[in-house]
Amino acid sequence: MKKLGILIASIFLSVQISAQSTSSEAKSLLDEVSTKMGAYKNMVIGFNSTLVNKEAGITNDPPIRGEITLSGEKYNLNYLGNNFVFDGKKLVVINADEKEVNITNGDLEEEDGFIYPSKLLTFYKEGYTYKMGALKNSKGRKIQFVDLTPIDSNSDIIKVQLGIDAKTKHIYKLVQIGSNGAETTFTITKFKSNQPISEKLFTFDKSKYEKQGYYID
Repeated sequence: MKKLGILIASIFLSVQISAQSTSSEAKSLLDEVSTKMGAYKNMVIGFNSTLVNKEAGITNDPPIRGEITLSGEKYNLNYLGNNFVFDGKKLVVINADEKEVNITNGDLEEEDGFIYPSKLLTFYKEGYTYKMGALKNSKGRKIQFVDLTPIDSNSDIIKVQLGIDAKTKHIYKLVQIGSNGAETTFTITKFKSNQPISEKLFTFDKSKYEKQGYYID
């Protein structure tokens, strides 16, 4: 019985050490990605997004396309028919179809259980535990996935899989699985860094939209 107890303890300890090792490896990879991508003066990222909820019979096809330009905390995002402009303090959402502009203090929140494209590079820094996931091949590229689980057990997100290009150490794909069964996937289709862009890209010209008859809230 004593030998059996020692064997069980050894197995448990081995599993625990293995879990700590994969967690440490995942953190190291995420830190490397964050350091590399965070060092760019700016990034222009094109992406496709898909939403699948088999239980509700929802599948968006073709994928929704979007593009975001990031510079530090500032960004200009075109997504879901809206233009999101964040200057580091205020967020402006421009809806061309409705000719409406909404201005709020602060950035987009994740309270609705959705990871926005503007959060793609930073969301994992707080509120998640992580471990190394599968290594997959995508069109000749090796993609290392990291599995992230929200620390908050009441989160609307139950799991996130972050795919990282093993060669460039750039984020390639994000798969978000919700508690309602919905699976949202962002796949980066274009990536450029340190581009010659104007700071006007992150500012809102109120008079321009007033002249065009937009309702500004």
